[in-house]
Amino acid sequence: MQISGLPGFRDFYPEEMALRNHILSVWRGVAAHYGFVEYDGPPLEALELYTRKSGEAIVSQLYEFTDRGGRHVALRPEMTPSFARMITERAAALPKPIRWFSIPQLFRYERPQRGRLREHFQLNMDIVGEPGIWADVEIVAAALDAVRGLGLGASDFMARISDRRLITAVLTGLGIAEDRHGAAFAALDRAEREGEEWLRSQLASIGCEGEDAERVVEMVGASLEELEARHGDSEGVRESVERLHRFFDGMEAYGLGEYVKFDAGLVRGLAYYTGVVFELWERAGELRAICGGGRYDDLLASLGGVDLPAVGFGMGDVVLGELMKDRGLVPAPGRQVQDFVVFVSEAERAEAMRIVRLLRERGRRAAFDLGGRSVGRQFKAADQAGAERAILVGPAEMERRSVRIRLMGTGEILPFVMVVIVVGMLGVVGLVVWFETSQRRIRVQYAKRMVGRKMAGGQETHLPLKVNTSGVIPPIFASSLILFPATIAQFSNVPWMTNI
Repeated sequence: MQISGLPGFRDFYPEEMALRNHILSVWRGVAAHYGFVEYDGPPLEALELYTRKSGEAIVSQLYEFTDRGGRHVALRPEMTPSFARMITERAAALPKPIRWFSIPQLFRYERPQRGRLREHFQLNMDIVGEPGIWADVEIVAAALDAVRGLGLGASDFMARISDRRLITAVLTGLGIAEDRHGAAFAALDRAEREGEEWLRSQLASIGCEGEDAERVVEMVGASLEELEARHGDSEGVRESVERLHRFFDGMEAYGLGEYVKFDAGLVRGLAYYTGVVFELWERAGELRAICGGGRYDDLLASLGGVDLPAVGFGMGDVVLGELMKDRGLVPAPGRQVQDFVVFVSEAERAEAMRIVRLLRERGRRAAFDLGGRSVGRQFKAADQAGAERAILVGPAEMERRSVRIRLMGTGEILPFVMVVIVVGMLGVVGLVVWFETSQRRIRVQYAKRMVGRKMAGGQETHLPLKVNTSGVIPPIFASSLILFPATIAQFSNVPWMTNI
């Protein structure tokens, strides 16, 4: 009986691996360009590390167990607790602000669906030790570029931006007690999915009814300017609006203004967010959020760590992979090999292996047929492997101490040594003829001047002059100067005749 893979876990065949590597490579490149350094933590942590942050309710979502040492442990469902522990251990010695990123594989026991599996790779980028709004701008810009680097543009996705300090100030101004703010945030977080009537019922359950409830409902779809006009009498609202204006100015300065939009209904359901929050969504609304993050100034201290402000985000590869497939942006798998060495018989196998070794030492991806099949089958194998060139070694080549090269794209066969020799000779001949022509031209010009002088003295002299018919020589010479280095560059990783 065949054993199938577990639900929610992926097999990465070469095609899927090419997409995964592409996404992770772009992420690493963007993080490096933003001056972030990479870190990682263990995939298995103490269960308490996660329950301390998210409560006992999270246990049902974890792959948790008791190990042979009697310790309660879990596969990591997120990176923030490990990140907080690692920062705390070296906080005093680390220069501020700290700019770290990681790409861990995470695990959660959830119902698999499109865009959500039980494992995924996630880009985490965090800035620690900088409380100002420009750190928020930097983090959101990095998140946008991590998606833009995959070929997606402003017509494909956008960032929704809000600030929990602004929403808190509005709720306080409407008379909602501080101890009810958590329930209000939870209701606002689901309002888009559940609808206005559901939101009104949730607000009523925390004592917000009538006109105040309608103001909260109106707030969800209000622009930043409308919120300022309606609630600007509150000092907290004014400060938050001013802060967000600076944020959007920063995004414009980065040239990313078309990607960001204020959304008062966005609060992020996690209670530890303290300031700017954001999510990246594909514009068609057919998939889950691409990314989510925000400012969490109190989280590190609450986890028993250092009291440092922080802002960051997490971005998974599953939704991005689906979006790239929808947009036709999945990269084709790269070439398996660049050079495939073909040998005619067992007598040339050792020489073929030596050439393969030389090519690999020169940085080329090279292979040869392990089974010793016919020459035709070997050329077919070279084509299937996506080789750029097939290098043929047979009895004649061994005798001449040379190789023949087939350019797989055209099927043209080039005797390597002859190409180099012919192009080189063409260059030398062109140089000699050009030099001789130049000298002849100088002599002709000198003769003309001498004729003119004799005619001026009253004596007529007839001097036979040779007509220059070598106008084609400089182009030939120039072509050889171009072709010769190009030929050397094309075949620089193929051993020379004297080395074979």
